[in-house]
Amino acid sequence: MSGRSDGRGARLAAAMSAVPVADGAEVSVGVLDPVAAVSVCHGDRAFVTASIVKVDILAALLLAAQDAGRGLTGEERAYAAAMIERSDNDSASALWRSIGRAAGLDAANARLGLARTAGGDGIRWGLTRTTVADQLLLLRQVFGAGADSELTGASRAYVRGLMEGVVADQAWGVPVVADELLTDGSSWAVKNGWVPRDATGLWVVNSVGRVTVDGRDLLMAVLSDGNATMTQGVALVEAAARAAVSVFVGDGGHRAE
Repeated sequence: MSGRSDGRGARLAAAMSAVPVADGAEVSVGVLDPVAAVSVCHGDRAFVTASIVKVDILAALLLAAQDAGRGLTGEERAYAAAMIERSDNDSASALWRSIGRAAGLDAANARLGLARTAGGDGIRWGLTRTTVADQLLLLRQVFGAGADSELTGASRAYVRGLMEGVVADQAWGVPVVADELLTDGSSWAVKNGWVPRDATGLWVVNSVGRVTVDGRDLLMAVLSDGNATMTQGVALVEAAARAAVSVFVGDGGHRAE
């Protein structure tokens, strides 16, 4: 994705070298400051999305509604709220069918600029594959300025509101950064994903969203797989999130180096 790293790549690599990664597990992380147009990623492989794809499904639905010149129906809004705030899978499946499954998601992602995200086969939306760079592009569509987005202001505000309202027991991953720093104006928005793989029993654990620290928005994506347990995966994702934000916090705010 576009955006300068300003030397943060080497700093992130150093920070990630201190993150304990269990044998067989892998993790990638990316952070974007949308105001300064500075981004950094550690790792570029594709991972299974699990439920983080629900943000992408909602973006595709909103694009289709915009194209038709309409708002979401009451049923679509009910599905969207349950899908994002509670990670309800039945609601996700209903909207997956509505957008045209993988073909619809892929068409929307071509407009959104997500070149390395591919929808899952058939009804298996959770097996969509993506990269941290693509997830930062999607987050920029949701949280960035209007000129950067295919989504209208109303659509962006709708997605943000749902991501800011996830149920308490799913407020892990990206939010740990804002919660631990506890600075004035700290806030977050998140969508997490987690699933054990059928073939191995090992866990995919992912977290994407926005943290606001000292009035500065940072967009973040953390993807992992090969975790022995979900708990281990959450710990890995949160450790990577801490490492990634450390190369931005305390660097003089939005100043470009």
